[in-house]
Amino acid sequence: MSIPLLAYKPASQNQRVPGYEVGNEDTPYIYRLEDAADNSDIEQLIWAAYRQVFSEHVILKSSRQGDLESQLKNRSITVRDFIRGLAKSETYRKLVVETNSNYRIVDITLKRLLGRASYNQDEQIAWSIVIATEGFEGFVDQLLDSDEYSTNFGDNTVPYQRRRYRDRPFNLVTPRYGDYWRDRLEAERYKWGDVRNFLEMAKAVQPKPMQFTSVSTANIKIPDMSRSSTPAGVPVSISPSASFPVR
Repeated sequence: MSIPLLAYKPASQNQRVPGYEVGNEDTPYIYRLEDAADNSDIEQLIWAAYRQVFSEHVILKSSRQGDLESQLKNRSITVRDFIRGLAKSETYRKLVVETNSNYRIVDITLKRLLGRASYNQDEQIAWSIVIATEGFEGFVDQLLDSDEYSTNFGDNTVPYQRRRYRDRPFNLVTPRYGDYWRDRLEAERYKWGDVRNFLEMAKAVQPKPMQFTSVSTANIKIPDMSRSSTPAGVPVSISPSASFPVR
C-alpha cells in the first residue's frame, strides 16, 4: 500500500510569480514538437532534452537512447514520454540515483523535470517517502503526470528552467555528487603537494648504510702511453692556431 504524498507548503520562488524582467541571452529557449518543421528541428529538440535531463557534462554517444529518439522522430511518442524514458534510463540511474541520497535525488530531479528547485526540506522529505515506497520510477511518473508539469510543459514541450532570472542554468551548476560524496572521494584521493604525503613517504623509506669494498692495487698494471718521438709522416706547425700538432 503506497503512502500518499505528504502535505508541504510551497515557497514563493520566482517561477511562481509573474515576471517583469526584459528577456536577454539568459532567457531559456523553448523547444516544442509542434514547432519542429523538419528532421533538423527535431534533432535540436532531442539534444535540448538531453541537456535538460542528463546535463551538459554527460552528453556522450554512450548516453544516447536510440530507440526513444527513433520513436520521437516518427511522432509515435510525445516529448513527455521521451523525457520519461530519459529519466528512467540506466544512464540517469548511474549518474544521479546511485550516487546520491534521496533528498538530493529529489532536488536534482525536480530541477531537471519540473524546471525548479525544491521548495524546502518538507518537500524533499515528502518526495523521498514516495521514492522509498514506490521506487524511483514511481517518483518520476508522479512528477511527469502532475498538474504542475502539464500546466507548464504539456505533452510536447521540453522542460526548461522556468524564469531563469539570476542563477545560471541548473544543468550547468548541478554536479553529479553531493558535498558529502565529493568530500569522501577527495579524502581518498592522493593529493599532490600535501606535506603529510611527503612525511609519510619519508617515513616509509628504509635507508641502508653504505658498504665499502676494499680494492688492492698491487696487481694493477698501467701501460706506458708516453711517446719518445714524433711519428714519421706527421706534419708539424709552429702556429698555435693551426690544426696541426705543435712539436
